[in-house]
Amino acid sequence: MKRLFFVTIAVATAIATVAAQETKPVPKDSARVMVPGCSKNQMFTAGRASEDQPGGTVVPEGTHLRMNGPKKVMAEIKGNEGSRIEITGLIKKGQVAGGGMAVGPVRIGPGTSGPSSGYGGMSPGGGQLMIDVEGWRHIAGECPR
Repeated sequence: MKRLFFVTIAVATAIATVAAQETKPVPKDSARVMVPGCSKNQMFTAGRASEDQPGGTVVPEGTHLRMNGPKKVMAEIKGNEGSRIEITGLIKKGQVAGGGMAVGPVRIGPGTSGPSSGYGGMSPGGGQLMIDVEGWRHIAGECPR
């Protein structure tokens, strides 16, 4: 009887530990988002919101995100290129909204100048939206070719 009690306690502790590891705390300067769309290599193109998210997402349709994540997750995503997926991950707050004015699908904003702007006014990774991928799932539909 005692052995069954200890086994039950051990299993409950293991389940609680795994559940606690799945949801990492979100840093103050970031937000956890779910973005539907399509991937190609390390790039992800946001698509229209899936049917189970009628309110839409924080990331506008057509936005390109550079994905970073664990090798296993990135390999799984790469293996599903051509299928619509939804990625869950962390992005920096304010990264998507950006400055400037929207003209159709393009955002026009003030440029940078001076010594801190990098060679030719471009800085490495400047303007590139990044997402730290935590997971993904299949959603209905196919990616455009």
